[in-house]
Amino acid sequence: MKKILLFICLAFTANQVFSQEQKLNVIVFGAHPDDCDIDAGGTAILFSKMGHRVKFVSLTNGDAGHHEKGGGELAKIRIAEAKEAGKRFGVEYAVLDNHDGELMPTLANRLKVIREIRKWNADIVIAPRPNDYHPDHRYTGILVQDAAYMVIVPNVAPEVPPLKKNPVFLYSHDGFKKPYPFEPDIAVNIDAVYDQKIYAMSAHESQFFEWLPWTSGTLDKVPEGKQARLDQLSQWRINTPNEKTLECLKKWYGNKASDVKNAEGFEICEYGRQPSDEEIKKLFPMLK
Repeated sequence: MKKILLFICLAFTANQVFSQEQKLNVIVFGAHPDDCDIDAGGTAILFSKMGHRVKFVSLTNGDAGHHEKGGGELAKIRIAEAKEAGKRFGVEYAVLDNHDGELMPTLANRLKVIREIRKWNADIVIAPRPNDYHPDHRYTGILVQDAAYMVIVPNVAPEVPPLKKNPVFLYSHDGFKKPYPFEPDIAVNIDAVYDQKIYAMSAHESQFFEWLPWTSGTLDKVPEGKQARLDQLSQWRINTPNEKTLECLKKWYGNKASDVKNAEGFEICEYGRQPSDEEIKKLFPMLK
């Protein structure tokens, strides 16, 4: 009996662990420490649990995002929060040294993005669309778009070898309507990891329990207790699928889609590789 159990365990482990060649490399870009978490946190957890490699990159250090603190003091806090969030998500978390509120789509920043994508040997790149209320968010989208083709060009940032094939570039979900609304091509059911996503996001205490409530005039409504804060954040950041996302879920999950309470949607950027449905299933093995 012991030998049988050992064989079952070894077989299960062998099926769960990916070889280096089979591992997918996913990189997510956000403007600020906490943006990647909101946009793709649940999907990142699912990738990580399946043995794939995920990296979050914040293009600014977040040193302006607070009503009482700022500058180097705040940047240190936000970097520490991002590192803790990365542990909770099961991802690597990098914060670049650009000032919050001052991100520009310069050549220097484009080269930084190109290098990050190449060093990660990315199969999938996720970033916001360049349509947003915040200039840092918009320019993050533009910078990643501008890198989409250049990552395979050898004479651009030649100190880092170019990728052998262009990654699939994806936009994360947003609610902006102009110039056109977000159109999900991929929708991921994150119900199984939603609580972990919220717990990981809560590492950004300066944002979700201080700065963002202050900007919305609800700072006095933030509870003191840890569980109460998690419950509030869970309700505030719920990922209920809208009509378009639900239709996309039906494509990938069939009849199971109607049971999904929380989902993350992604739109294929036309500047990167254009995957077939079969390739999408390989790139997103949780779609079943």
